[in-house]
Amino acid sequence: MQTAGQLIDVMNSARFSMGHIYRHLRYWLDCLLLKWVPPSLPAMQLGLHGSSQNPTMVQFFTWDARHPDMSWWKHLAKEAPHLAVLGFTQIWLPPPNKAMEQTGRGYDAYDLWDLGEFDQKGSVATRWGTKEDLLKACDAARQCNMNVIIDAVLNHKLGADRAEAFRAVRVDPLNRLRDIENERPVKGWTAFDFPGRLGKYSSMRWNSNHFTGLDWDELTQTKGVFRISSEIHKGWSRWVDTENGNYDYLLGIDIDHRHPEVRDDLFSWGSWILDTTGASGFRLDAIKHMDRRFLLEFIKRTRNHPGRKRLFAVSEYWSANLQSITPYIRAFRGQTSFFDVPLHENFHKASEAGASYDLRTIFEGSLVKLRPEDAVTFVDNHDTQIGQSLESWVDTNFKAQAYALILLRCHGYPCVFYGDLYLNDECFDEGTSRILKKLLLARKSFAYGPMVDYFEHRNCIGFVRMGDSDHAGCVVVLSNDPMLDPTTSKVRMNVGIHQGATFHSLFDDTRTVAIDHDGWGAFPSSEDCVEVWIKTAEH
Repeated sequence: MQTAGQLIDVMNSARFSMGHIYRHLRYWLDCLLLKWVPPSLPAMQLGLHGSSQNPTMVQFFTWDARHPDMSWWKHLAKEAPHLAVLGFTQIWLPPPNKAMEQTGRGYDAYDLWDLGEFDQKGSVATRWGTKEDLLKACDAARQCNMNVIIDAVLNHKLGADRAEAFRAVRVDPLNRLRDIENERPVKGWTAFDFPGRLGKYSSMRWNSNHFTGLDWDELTQTKGVFRISSEIHKGWSRWVDTENGNYDYLLGIDIDHRHPEVRDDLFSWGSWILDTTGASGFRLDAIKHMDRRFLLEFIKRTRNHPGRKRLFAVSEYWSANLQSITPYIRAFRGQTSFFDVPLHENFHKASEAGASYDLRTIFEGSLVKLRPEDAVTFVDNHDTQIGQSLESWVDTNFKAQAYALILLRCHGYPCVFYGDLYLNDECFDEGTSRILKKLLLARKSFAYGPMVDYFEHRNCIGFVRMGDSDHAGCVVVLSNDPMLDPTTSKVRMNVGIHQGATFHSLFDDTRTVAIDHDGWGAFPSSEDCVEVWIKTAEH
């Protein structure tokens, strides 16, 4: 006979099983319905119009990025020709707006309409430079046939000019739908007057009516999550992620995207920033915390202008769980692409596990496998750096392999991180940078045409790009076990029409592979665990 405790365990197990079944059914339904959602990337401008070159994005900053001799925007302008030579077609800029303090990165957004033009928050320039420097950098990028992407921080504000008194309810940080105090008076930093700008570009002055929540009560000197309450406030938006019950609130002073004045101001800003900078699209920050109906309208309105039909948009929905991302893909109906966070998480796990990781599973659960034409692939970014809020750094033992997997394959749109490419004090590795530059040139010159995978060994995999009428193609071999003997651990692959040819290593042209008369060759990896093979020119 079962005890009460055993019965409770059985009931809890049944609830877990039902919840598990429900989540899988919901995911299956989402995937089924995705068939009617158009892919996003084919409809967007990723590179120079009419060019057949593989498009590639670079994130041109790290978290603590600074240049010792010039502003960041001047640094970008100077590097633009070099970036174009490496094959980049788009540059993701850090948020160009005025932050709450002079050293702020822009994610601590104070004034979106101040690009380093007005004396606010202790300086005219932002951390990255003046507006004049920014516009010159954008022009330098365009002169090199590269587009720029604006990092749009639309979720919150910080650094208010005045505190205001109003009423609010403190809620449980782990369940924002549960009140833990009664409504009471609070005082919060919610008044944004922008005294240095004096109404130029936008006359809107923000106050507590334009926000949904905050994390500090100046009246009682209390930290927490407070939902602003009044007759005109509607509470948290329903159209946000359901983590923590309702994930509308993230940080700072949370913007209410349902307020008509807020909507008008942000819609106007979207067009203004593109007109001002000549940018061709947006990286949308922290979308799981914003009303997705507003965001969908923001993208559509911004795109609904002459010359902007192919506006680029990529959204940051930070979750390694593909089941959480698929409802958002459906909701946005092909209007935005998404960063492939699940693939990044696979790279991170592979770097932690070393040779025990089965490379044949590297794309399992990734967006690029499910929806390749919605996936912006990346290896690391400013948030995944060691010590940052989303720390999940891909170590040097797998960094080059990860870049080969996003740069040389035909699926997804890759984004390269500045910290892996350029010398810096935060996360630079010389070996990674050296190999990365070679991989970028391989993407630009060789990685074209149909792809055939040879994922047959857990520690050594390969794939072939067959080439097209203008490019010869390439063969790629990756491993994650440095103890493998590259002379004996080979992947046998067919290179199609190149029967009887010779292939050589892109990294060491003295290394060669002979192709038999049926098009087969045995391709080894290298000591760096990444090898790219290209056809040797006939003399």
